[in-house]
Amino acid sequence: MTSPALHHLSVADLSRRLRTRELSALELTQHLLARIGRHAELGAFLATDEAVSLTQAAAADARLARGEAHALTGIPLAHKDVFVTRDFPTTAGSKMLAGYRSPFDASVVTRLAEAGMVCLGKLNCDEFAMGSATETSAFATAHNPWDPTRIPGGSSGGSAIAVAAGLAPCATGTDTGGSIRQPSSFCNLTGIKPTYGRASRHGMIAYGSSLDQAGPMARSAEDCALLLTAMCGPDPDRDSTSLDVPAEDFTRMLAGSIEGLRIGVPKEFFGDGLSADVRAAVEAALAELQKLGARLIPITLPRTELSIPVFYIIAPAEASSNLARFDGVRYGHRAAEYSDLLDMFKQSRAEGFGDEVKRRIMTGTYVLSHGYYDAYYLQAQKIRRMIADDFQHAFTQCDVIAGPVAPAVARRIGETANDPLADYLADIFTLPASLSGLPALSAPAGFGEGGMPVGLQLIGNYLQENRLLNVAHRLQQATDFHLRVPGEFQ
Repeated sequence: MTSPALHHLSVADLSRRLRTRELSALELTQHLLARIGRHAELGAFLATDEAVSLTQAAAADARLARGEAHALTGIPLAHKDVFVTRDFPTTAGSKMLAGYRSPFDASVVTRLAEAGMVCLGKLNCDEFAMGSATETSAFATAHNPWDPTRIPGGSSGGSAIAVAAGLAPCATGTDTGGSIRQPSSFCNLTGIKPTYGRASRHGMIAYGSSLDQAGPMARSAEDCALLLTAMCGPDPDRDSTSLDVPAEDFTRMLAGSIEGLRIGVPKEFFGDGLSADVRAAVEAALAELQKLGARLIPITLPRTELSIPVFYIIAPAEASSNLARFDGVRYGHRAAEYSDLLDMFKQSRAEGFGDEVKRRIMTGTYVLSHGYYDAYYLQAQKIRRMIADDFQHAFTQCDVIAGPVAPAVARRIGETANDPLADYLADIFTLPASLSGLPALSAPAGFGEGGMPVGLQLIGNYLQENRLLNVAHRLQQATDFHLRVPGEFQ
């Protein structure tokens, strides 16, 4: 394989070049900003500001010149547009927040800025992160660089497009029910959702508060490990769900042997609903791990199918509470015409929210209402606990769980426009880990129908991100899937 172009170099490679002064942060940022402008048709970015980005790049070069560099100093990235930022507008992909500027940065944004990273802008996403295709964004249609007629996945679709097309070497994403892993799978990236509470949720616009978690998306496990190291750490003063676990170096176990590692393979992940092309790619990736010394252990996660109704009760319930703040009073869209205060609420929300957001708010409000709370929400929480218990039982038999990320490769844009339940059902393999708060990762595993990427999902026990990154890194040393880029975006 020929040497990759500058815009397709890994974070690790760029870091080495920046620290040896073969490349400046300013040159790299200028190159990527020009590329972003040339590929606006992909719908990856919702906001850029050349002056802000170049100022940050110059500051990074000054740090590098003084020898004060972090491993990420001078590396450009872009943030999913659910992280609030002072220097760029934050919309969460919704008309409700069109033009909104936050007076502060999200904790994740702050941590990465303190490491010296350069922000290229804000990335497209499903409205308030509610979607699996980046089709509910109010501002731009998102196109998969591997086939622009197909979805990039969601809700972190803009993040996946930016990295896959070489518009940014890495990006932040959020994962509520699979929104880092699924677009990473569809766009041939590595993406990891850490243990719930590892990364601060302060300044991350909430969808489902007991589920939302920030994580990185990049080309390789090594790149994700570098980013995760900077992103994670306790934030007790600003996020009550933040874990009191010290920050750690997620690169430390990358090169370790996986000889004797027990990889659990759930039978429920390989049923009739899994397409043949995805099955073949995932099984080939598992065979590679076997060659590296891992052992495949058949396991069962018996409540896998129940994760769909459980998630689509709990997440909308939390969304109905979280989105109540968008009423046109203090910030956000306010209707131009209304008769009284109540009518202002109604009109502002009717105009500001899209169909999918309204659907989930109404579902959530219903399951929390008097007479239905016990029948739906309380029962869903009980089953959620059982799903988590299934994982703990499985981890007595294995060290890591592996399977597909999604039942099929990325579908065509608009294919399920009249059938929202179809996308809900496609989340079946990612939802269980989210409901359990477990770390989970997607790594490139090959290609399926139409030459579209397929991801291998790895799920670990709580705080076992290092183990997942180690397995993915060893797979990437044995294969070259993660090095392949879309032909039109070389």
